[in-house]
Amino acid sequence: MSASAVFILDQKGKMLISRNYKGDVDMAEIDHFMTLLMQKEEEGFLTPLLTRGKVNFLWIKHSNLYLVATTTKNANASLVYSFLYKIVEIFTEYFKELEEESIRDNFVIVYELLDEVMDFGFPQTTDSKILQEYITQEGNKLELAKSRVPTTVTNAVSWRSEGIKYKKNEVFIDVIESVNLMVSANGNVLRSEIIGSIKLKVFLSGMPELRLGLNDRVLFELTGRSKNKSVEMEDVKFHQCVRLSRFENDRTISFVPPDGDFELMSYRLNTHVKPLIWIESVIEKFSHSRVEIMIKAKSQFKKQSVANNVEIFIPVPSDADSPKFKTGIGSAKYHPEKNVVVWSIKSFPGGKEHLMRAHFGLPSVENEEVEGRPPVSVKFEIPYFTVSGIQVRYMKIIEKSGYQALPWVRYITQSGEYQLRTN
Repeated sequence: MSASAVFILDQKGKMLISRNYKGDVDMAEIDHFMTLLMQKEEEGFLTPLLTRGKVNFLWIKHSNLYLVATTTKNANASLVYSFLYKIVEIFTEYFKELEEESIRDNFVIVYELLDEVMDFGFPQTTDSKILQEYITQEGNKLELAKSRVPTTVTNAVSWRSEGIKYKKNEVFIDVIESVNLMVSANGNVLRSEIIGSIKLKVFLSGMPELRLGLNDRVLFELTGRSKNKSVEMEDVKFHQCVRLSRFENDRTISFVPPDGDFELMSYRLNTHVKPLIWIESVIEKFSHSRVEIMIKAKSQFKKQSVANNVEIFIPVPSDADSPKFKTGIGSAKYHPEKNVVVWSIKSFPGGKEHLMRAHFGLPSVENEEVEGRPPVSVKFEIPYFTVSGIQVRYMKIIEKSGYQALPWVRYITQSGEYQLRTN
């Protein structure tokens, strides 16, 4: 990566902490960063990379802080930004919230962390769970870092410590899919995709090897089996623990897992998705008088499934007042600061439809400004259901002590950017 220095500024540009890794950047150059930043912002040409002389400033903003990396070389910019966001993640793990006060109150630990995560401009240990083994928030334990290197840093499996023990060995697997959908006013699906992730919560003793099998289409093609119930995944991204060579050979996801929570993999399916919750609306606007809105919501998934905590956001004119509602199920509430009515339905079974009617008064003087009508948006969560049909076919747990372990699988489909335009 070849980053020369990393420093953190408050929102006024005052230096909170800095770490010079290579010494080839004059720290006085950093004083010019905020001046350059403000100048570019005023000119309307603000970019995430600023250059002054031979020094490149790559920066991100988090809360009320600027995190900046400098380099004098043609460094890999995407790696630099990944490193900066990783620093934010590490600090948040330590201090719960990363802001100016947390930097000031934990200056020693912040400096220790900056010292450990990079050496001579190259990223080193950036796993917060490993760092927490030898950099703690108790000052008297900081000295341990000088005399002990955690085994996870020198292990082939750097993301898992040895000697982990549990009375009950279990693995919880969550398959979570978010549906992004945009439907036009005439009912055509303009955009639809599924963003999925498989998250694990691991409570296993020792150093187990896990093998996870999915109904992946490529696997079924390799084995010559039926593809009717298989899923073709795109943009698959794995946690570093997965043996990629094994996956490429036989599509088996084989790995030694980190302890606790982590995301094993993420994927995307760019496919036609039938709207799970369909919205129809009839809006009658009576000039100088009132507006009446009728919303029909229909669940278009299998009857044995139930959508929980459904929220339907219906836009209303900005000059509307005196709301009145009538709902067949759930409750409706007007949020004037957002110009929306939120229709909340706690439990919405599949194959059902419900109506909501809203009545608003309009001012006597009609608003001459022509308002664009935003789309209706929907939030929901459907447990025990995946819209893609992805399934965990098996989970094998192999450990030299031969103990028995229980894998538990849960499927969840939820709304992402789920919007339907109305007439």
